[in-house]
This record gives sequence, structure tokens and C-alpha cells, in this order.
Amino acid sequence: MKILMVCLGNICRSPLAEGIVRQLIADENLDWEVASAGTGNWHTGQPADKRSISIAKNYGYDISRQRARLFEQELFDEFDHILVMDKNNLRDVLKLAANEAHRQKVRLFLTDEKEVTDPYFDDQLFDPVFLTIEERAKKLIEELKK
Repeated sequence: MKILMVCLGNICRSPLAEGIVRQLIADENLDWEVASAGTGNWHTGQPADKRSISIAKNYGYDISRQRARLFEQELFDEFDHILVMDKNNLRDVLKLAANEAHRQKVRLFLTDEKEVTDPYFDDQLFDPVFLTIEERAKKLIEELKK
């Protein structure tokens, strides 16, 4: 199984989701892959935001080697699940879908139409955003294992 996490710049939320899910699937010895991408190209090739790297490290996850990449249409064929952090990301990813099979792979990371808050402009949001992503990641692994 291949899972893609998507946010706006691929430096805050989706790298956290990628790093957490990567560790959880490794801990469970699952033969799955996880990656992340952004709908905007401002940070392509750059590491995750230093605040995301720091908060992840505080909770025992290492995302320091990740590099931002742009979400492109070819990724629909590469991944089984494309999980986006907010409704704007959802709209932007769905615009690139070439067919219904592509669209069926895409959904919000959180359930019940909830969005993961973008912490980029508020340092105080990184901790609660991390905890939200970690909690959902644990449930997501259990759901996908079924």
C-alpha cells in the first residue's frame, strides 16, 4: 500500500503526517510506503519547516531528511490513498484528477470534513497540530489494516 500526504507547501503538516505514519508502519512491520507533497511549489526541494522538525523530534519522530515536492498528476497512479490536510488542498488535488479512479483515491486526512489547521503563521499551533496528526495517524493505520 502506498499513501501520500498532501498540504499546501509540503513543509509543515504533510511532512509531519508522513513522518508519523512512516514510523507507525515501521513499528508494525507493515510493507507500506508513505510520502508527502504540496499543492504549491514555493518550497520544492527544501527541508520541512524547522518548527515541524523540532516538534516531531520532541515526540520521537525524525523528519529532518524529508524534502518538499510538488503534487503532480502522475502521483495519482503511484499512490493508493491521497490524504489532504484541508479543503483547499482537496480542491486543488481534485482539479488535477484525470478520471473517477483518481478522484476516488483522494480524501481529507481527518474525518467528518474536519481540516488540519495550517500552523505556518503561528508557532503556538505546531504542538496541537502535531498531536492532531499523530492521533489521526494511529487510527488511520488501524482502518487501513482492515
